[in-house]
Amino acid sequence: MKKEVIPANLFFDRNFGIGAAALDKVLATAMGKKADYADLYFEYRKNEGVSLEEGLVKNCSQSTGNGVGVRVLAETKTGYAYTDDITIENLEIAARTAQYIAQNRQSQLPVAVGQTQGKAHDLYPVKVSATDVALDKKVALLYEIDKYARGLDPRVKNVFVSLGSEYKVILVAMSDGRVVGDIQPLTRLNVTCIVEEDGNRQVGSFGGGGRVDFGFFVDAKDYERYAREAVRQAVLNLSAQDAPAGTMDVVLGPGWPGILLHEAIGHGLEGDFNRKKTSAFSGRIGQRVASELCTVVDDGTIPARRGSINLDDEGTPTQRNILIENGMLRGYLQDRLNAGLMKMPLTGNGRRESYGHIPMPRMTNTFMLAGESAPDDILHSVKKGLYAVSFSGGQVDITSGKFVFSASEAYLIEDGKVTAPVKGATLIGNGPDVLTRVSMVGADLKLDEGIGTCGKDGQSVPVGVGLPTIRIDGLTVGGTAA
Repeated sequence: MKKEVIPANLFFDRNFGIGAAALDKVLATAMGKKADYADLYFEYRKNEGVSLEEGLVKNCSQSTGNGVGVRVLAETKTGYAYTDDITIENLEIAARTAQYIAQNRQSQLPVAVGQTQGKAHDLYPVKVSATDVALDKKVALLYEIDKYARGLDPRVKNVFVSLGSEYKVILVAMSDGRVVGDIQPLTRLNVTCIVEEDGNRQVGSFGGGGRVDFGFFVDAKDYERYAREAVRQAVLNLSAQDAPAGTMDVVLGPGWPGILLHEAIGHGLEGDFNRKKTSAFSGRIGQRVASELCTVVDDGTIPARRGSINLDDEGTPTQRNILIENGMLRGYLQDRLNAGLMKMPLTGNGRRESYGHIPMPRMTNTFMLAGESAPDDILHSVKKGLYAVSFSGGQVDITSGKFVFSASEAYLIEDGKVTAPVKGATLIGNGPDVLTRVSMVGADLKLDEGIGTCGKDGQSVPVGVGLPTIRIDGLTVGGTAA
């Protein structure tokens, strides 16, 4: 029997009896007499996870949840309340609570709220969510990946495979009369392999996904590529030598190394940090903040990408935002509150983890545009340095811009040639400074495979990153070599 796909704008009416009249009533309560703006964020979410370890499927979980958050804006104050029991009575209580919080202020002056820009999208027309695919098909896929990965190399001692899927329906009702909704699928497959040789154990991991259906992984057997990459990385690390330390030229490979751009630069360009003047980029719009070779964008409109959304969690359609253009800072990423207070336009970047969280400015897919240099020419230009192909993690201080990143796959560059693999390499620098040191940008822009999750103030949201091959001059490298 074919499952009926209910549009987001009808989902909550049919399932919870929340129609147009109910929305108007609750919004009227939330606005009260003095509020500037109010909205209701409805969410239904279904999550499923299946994982394999040591040749056996050891975990299979499924959960559903729903709720609504009520937000009231009054000048700089935000009142927020939520309930996981969607009834008119509970919505009214949440609305009165949020309104009371927001009204606790001295000034009654209204705040100009940015106007919605952009067009509605249909970026992920998935007909059947991965959460609706039969469990036995997913279990069979995990066993197939385990068998395939173990057959690639006799040194493979263990394989971990996980498949996570989400089906989310959202509806945003706003006090200006607009009601918009979206249905957001999300799926990710990850493969991790442990190899061992003469007592030396190493790990490799690879994965991907996006707002795609189950066939994304199996139709062209893309899961085999994930397994090959995981095994390749693990085997490579068996022969890796300790990384050297010091100041040297560094080449970043395309794709996932864009995580450095996301952490070191992207967070500093989010509106809340700049409104509060706690970012190293505060007050610098129109100034040069990077090499003229660098153009950085945040684009939530790329079809099927993990970081893409048809509209943000405030109901604003996403768009392509130019943050840095030929080295010049052009703008910040905004949500409704910060756009209004900074008197800047909305950018479609108001995001939240769930109905229980307040929206804030967040990235979607953040990447640097391609340049004109051939990747091989960039490598050949370095006499002695480091070639970082992938990262396992990092951290940044928003106020100072200082960052530290750990490379999971890296190589020495000697006389313009990529030579020995190294382990234990960390990149240390300052976000606003590092882009000024970019001396070459490759023509090979690549987006990541679809594995990114960004954390901020205790909230996690899916994101994408990307980068062409770039050369950074004089970056500090921390190493483990004696």
